[in-house]
Amino acid sequence: MTILKPGWKMVKFGEVVKNANLVERDPEANDIERIVGLEHIDPGNLHIWRWNSVANGTSFTRKFVPGQTLFGKRRAYQRKVAYAEFEGICSGDILTFESKDKKVLLPELLPFLCQSDAFFDHALDTSAGSLSPRTSWKALKDFELTLPPLDQQKRFAEILWVADEALERFKQSVTSLTAVKSQVLRESLRHESTREVICGKLYNIPPRNGFSPKTNASGAGYPTLSIGAVRDGKVDPSGNTKFAEISQPNLEKFRLRSGDILVVRGNGNKCLCGKAGLVTEVPEDCFYPDLLIRIAFDAERVLPDFAVAQWNDPFTHRKLLAFAKSTNGIWKINGKDLRQHKLLVPNLDVQKEIVKQLSVIGARENELSKHIEDLLGLQRQITNDVIKGAAYV
Repeated sequence: MTILKPGWKMVKFGEVVKNANLVERDPEANDIERIVGLEHIDPGNLHIWRWNSVANGTSFTRKFVPGQTLFGKRRAYQRKVAYAEFEGICSGDILTFESKDKKVLLPELLPFLCQSDAFFDHALDTSAGSLSPRTSWKALKDFELTLPPLDQQKRFAEILWVADEALERFKQSVTSLTAVKSQVLRESLRHESTREVICGKLYNIPPRNGFSPKTNASGAGYPTLSIGAVRDGKVDPSGNTKFAEISQPNLEKFRLRSGDILVVRGNGNKCLCGKAGLVTEVPEDCFYPDLLIRIAFDAERVLPDFAVAQWNDPFTHRKLLAFAKSTNGIWKINGKDLRQHKLLVPNLDVQKEIVKQLSVIGARENELSKHIEDLLGLQRQITNDVIKGAAYV
């Protein structure tokens, strides 16, 4: 039996929220300047920092206004929710929510409710389609949640928006540090010993795609990574490891060792295609999947830490992406592309100094990232508690 907290009530989403679905067929004539697509909404970020211009033309007719909550109904697993701070035109794959009565549901609380785990689970469970699953307003309006009294909604909203403000400051600091790292790297590469070298002449182990046998939930066989293990210049097996049976000869071919570098061979997000991660610690006898490529540099010419830092730097990464090709929405590179790719290579002493400087900046980045992680956890806990809002007995 469920006992609601005093003053709280159980409601359906559609009872307190409406899908505004405003239409604007001539935005330019009505001084609307911005177009927002799903690609402009960042997962887990309520703010819209990018958009296209109406002046460039659009076939979209759905209008949104300040104070509405925008929800991406296509591929809901991407968790795209935004709070509109300006008016504009948006994609038909974006639903525009607003409170039916501000005295019943505070508009400032609505975007956080839409970010809750329970709401996203409902959106995923009601999505249809294989390649590009979509949920619908008809399905979402039946989502059940508990709603606190208005005074408590205000308190929750205040806490959540203060946390959001702090999050944005931390994110801006991380962005600034990333720019500093890039500047330090590029300045150091101007050393007189630096030479531009084609990567094919630097590898100790040439590019090799991984191996992807069918995984299992029983833990039989050997551990294998998922593509998500490569992030932020590292290979992190935590939460990114499955098990699969593989022959001993194949295990010898694809077993990972400390100092190996894994490069993302294919990803639906072009920005992630070609990113590299350094292998430091992985489970014993761990191998890697087909959508990753392993490389290893001659350590007497290129330090692995230095190689990954330069490889992932935006300037260098853009040059690699020039080789990328899109197939069925997946951006891919191959071993030939990695052999043709070029790095700037100074002597080893300069590389060691670069790695040392970048490590100091990286430590500060890690501190900020921990603060961001903690704040996101706090937001999620509060939001989930609001959605549940009950004691179970």
